[in-house]
Amino acid sequence: MASTTTTTFFLLLLCAPAFSFSLNSLRLRSPSPLWRRDRSVPPQGFYNPTSTGGKLLTVAPNTGGQGEPLNVIVSGNSDALVLDDNEDKGGFRNYFLSVGFASECLGQHAGDPQTANLGDGNGQKNETAELRWDYGDPQLGTCQETIKGGNHFRYWIQNGPSGNSGAFFLATSYEKPIQFGHDIIFDGYVCRRDWLVGNATAQTDLIPTANLTNGTTYSGDTSSGGFTYHTEALYMSGVLSNSTDGLNHADSVGGNGVSAVDGLVAVLTVTVTAKPQGASANGARSSLSPPSWLLSTCAAVLLASSTLSLSL
Repeated sequence: MASTTTTTFFLLLLCAPAFSFSLNSLRLRSPSPLWRRDRSVPPQGFYNPTSTGGKLLTVAPNTGGQGEPLNVIVSGNSDALVLDDNEDKGGFRNYFLSVGFASECLGQHAGDPQTANLGDGNGQKNETAELRWDYGDPQLGTCQETIKGGNHFRYWIQNGPSGNSGAFFLATSYEKPIQFGHDIIFDGYVCRRDWLVGNATAQTDLIPTANLTNGTTYSGDTSSGGFTYHTEALYMSGVLSNSTDGLNHADSVGGNGVSAVDGLVAVLTVTVTAKPQGASANGARSSLSPPSWLLSTCAAVLLASSTLSLSL
């Protein structure tokens, strides 16, 4: 026991330098510039997937076709900088760092991806990536979320040939700890959507979920990495069904007067109001990153040590 603890501690010390680097370039998968060509954004900031054969529900693996609601949309009317899927240039992932969400534990992902059809001509596509609540630590906090649970979301980009709005569609929920198989907690879709919106608009009080209606708005400012973002949030009905048909975890998420879904989607329109000194027009700044083999090793050590501590 003492030998195992000493060895793990020593390996973690060796990994410490890697944790001090930015992990951005190793885990970011920016889409091809081709997706931005001929982008056409309707007034509401996105194309309604249900109008062209898509759905506002994902398809989760091994569920018989059930899925999770796409309950937050980052509007295609947002700044182009925000609609670029990167972290080091002030893009989508840096914006969500300002909201409290970061990339998965040292870039490691386990499990099969969920899929979604955004009605843009791309058909059923795998999730682009998954971001997790970082517990105040953008480097290692998502490792804590992986183990103990918390708010998280998967996302897809509407960029197909028949609906290229550039909007990001998020399936937001709050999951239980890993020991409970990451099931979704009670009221884990609706209320936790509103936690994300509250953080994105810098609310000092919880958003009163029961009082939300079509047209409810919130706004506020957040910042990360020298970039400041202003978010206008609009709750919209008529896009996401308030039915539980096809909804994964419907029985455990809702009940006792609480709806598993409420038929509202939160549409976020994000503008960049300040950039760090030295940032170029596209937000780019120079950065360093550790070798990929070191990150993979450190991730394995961290997760193994966490699993060991849970089993003791």
